[in-house]
Amino acid sequence: MLSPSTFLKRIPKWVNLKAFISSVSCTNTIQINPEINQNTPNFPDFDVKIQSLRNKLYPDNLIKVLKSTSDVNSAVKIFKWAALQRKFNHTADTYYWIISKLGMAGNVEEMEGFCQNMVKERCTGEEDVLVSLVDAFVRNCRLNEAMRVLFNMNLAGIKPSIDVFNFVLGALVEEKRGFQDVVFVYKEMVKAGVAPSTDTLNYLLEVLFEKDKVDSALDQYRRINKKGCRPDGKTFEVVIKGLIANNRVDDSVSILHEMLELGCVPEPSFYRTTIPLFCREDRLEEGIRLFRKMKESKFTPDSFIYGALIQCLCKQLRLDEAVNLLEEMMESHLEGDNNVFVDVVNGFCKLGKINEAVKLLEDKHVLETSPHNALLRCCCDADKFLMAKGLLEKMSERNIDDCDSWNILIRWLCERDEMVKAYELLGRMIISSLIPDYATYSALVAGNCRLSKYEDALQLFLQLHARCWILDPASYSELIEGLCRGEKYLEAVKVFCYMSENRCSLQSLPFIMLIKGICDMGMIGEAVRLQSLAYNSGTSCVNATYNYVMLRLSKSEQGRHVLAFLSRMLVQGSNLNTEAYCILIQSLIAQNRIKDCSMFLNVMVNKGLVPDSDTLYNLLSCLAKHSQLYLISVSLDKLASDSEVLDSAMYNILINGMWKEGNKNDARRLLDLMLEKGWVPDAMTHGLLIGSADMEEKGEGMLAYVDLSTKDGVGDILAEGLGET
Repeated sequence: MLSPSTFLKRIPKWVNLKAFISSVSCTNTIQINPEINQNTPNFPDFDVKIQSLRNKLYPDNLIKVLKSTSDVNSAVKIFKWAALQRKFNHTADTYYWIISKLGMAGNVEEMEGFCQNMVKERCTGEEDVLVSLVDAFVRNCRLNEAMRVLFNMNLAGIKPSIDVFNFVLGALVEEKRGFQDVVFVYKEMVKAGVAPSTDTLNYLLEVLFEKDKVDSALDQYRRINKKGCRPDGKTFEVVIKGLIANNRVDDSVSILHEMLELGCVPEPSFYRTTIPLFCREDRLEEGIRLFRKMKESKFTPDSFIYGALIQCLCKQLRLDEAVNLLEEMMESHLEGDNNVFVDVVNGFCKLGKINEAVKLLEDKHVLETSPHNALLRCCCDADKFLMAKGLLEKMSERNIDDCDSWNILIRWLCERDEMVKAYELLGRMIISSLIPDYATYSALVAGNCRLSKYEDALQLFLQLHARCWILDPASYSELIEGLCRGEKYLEAVKVFCYMSENRCSLQSLPFIMLIKGICDMGMIGEAVRLQSLAYNSGTSCVNATYNYVMLRLSKSEQGRHVLAFLSRMLVQGSNLNTEAYCILIQSLIAQNRIKDCSMFLNVMVNKGLVPDSDTLYNLLSCLAKHSQLYLISVSLDKLASDSEVLDSAMYNILINGMWKEGNKNDARRLLDLMLEKGWVPDAMTHGLLIGSADMEEKGEGMLAYVDLSTKDGVGDILAEGLGET
């Protein structure tokens, strides 16, 4: 039987074990039977195994027993029993098996105790055993246990090699265990006095970029030479990838230039990672430069690299180069995915070279469906319907058409009100044994809505609903808008509810139409419910929808709930605009909630918003009546100095009200402002300020008249709300 130390000698060098990291998977971990009670020993099994060891207690026999003991606590008791026997001493190999068993069971504390005991007993081969334990734990995804073994090695003054530390670091990075674990191992390495290698720093760079610590990563990269290391291809791959992932593309290009200046020759994996990244960021020149360097290094590009370059070339409309690369790829017998031909077809179409796109697919004998569907879309977008129809017929003859192929043409016809031709094409599609799908129904729904055939569109939707399908976004908006135009609001609500339950968002305009229609029907509660559905489904609830619901709510018998609705608005992320504040203040005035409406005016003015004249007039009249104008004194100063909303009637209310509240200095200051604007105070205000008792009595009568007319206005609003419930 091979002991762990013997087994270790047969393991390849640690630098080679590093390559094994990527194949380590938690699916390969040693499984501990969950039904085994690890706290209570299996006594009958324990006694039998003790008897088998009597008079035969040798390390190899003990190891066999430990390996066959599934209960961890029983294994520990057997191990301890053996330690008490005369003329028996545990070896590093026996310690290996008990420590391994405890670690695999997750009993870290007791595992560490045995590690320390082994070191104290100075067992021969203890270092090799501890290293092999690290190896076993890493391979079985017991990374916490591997780190604790490293810690105990340091504690005992045993200095692991840099390859051991790198093996653990590589596993931590591969399993994305996080920054703290990597730092822990790195610190243990520093404490052990082990100098880092380039691999060590590569792992550290990788985890720094993953944690968005970009500047720290760049600092480590800049100091790599000071640590006695030289950057290799993996270093540049990690840094370039990390910078691009953190939107530092220009910095990644600078690092690439540094690599090329140093003459570094990276591995093929570097090219496979970086070329697509640069292409995705539309940095084509860097991608092409690396592509050429890759070929100069005698590395063969794969279809993934070709595809990325072709896509980027097509995006920049460099079609000749894209086609050349495509032909080069095909000559290398590499099979690119369908997207490569789709990109080239779309590129030709953007240049208006549809005939060249057709010729390409024919010359290359492309029989995949998606490139031909891309060509059909291009023809329809260019209003070349007859060409598209001819291509579709050829596709049908070759049996490379699908539902999307027919839907592209059906949609084009529906968008141009050609419903008769659309249904004819639908019939041919069905004859071709293709079953209409959600996209077919969506196109027909949109077409009927354009012709104001809302009932037909609704029936099509019901058929789609019965199949548990959903409309595409454009058709969904067309249907809701059409039903609202046809005043079929309840039907529109049913469509909206079904689509919202399926997390489909609606465009703002049709949603506004739906909310207004429901509110005008007096269904305020339903409108509030629709707002919640919209929020949960991602429909953008613009201020207009919230404001309309709030307005109708404030005018109904449920006006007392306006603040609750405001809370819902704020929770859903809505920002109140001027209209919303004015609606809210008017509602609170009607409810005689003086402090609340004053508070909202102050908030509004602090945000730089100015109320409309009707709202401000009603609020001033209300506060003057209750002698509480002082609640908004700061806001009044801002409005008087920064806006033109105050008119002569409001100045008269303010001057009279402040005089009554004892703020005579403020009243005089407002009179001065009023006169500067060329306005003449009314008789009541004039008489009040000059101290005429007769005019004051007359003024009180006029003020009472103003308040009464204001009250009647609010009464009309309340009466209207009562009448429409």
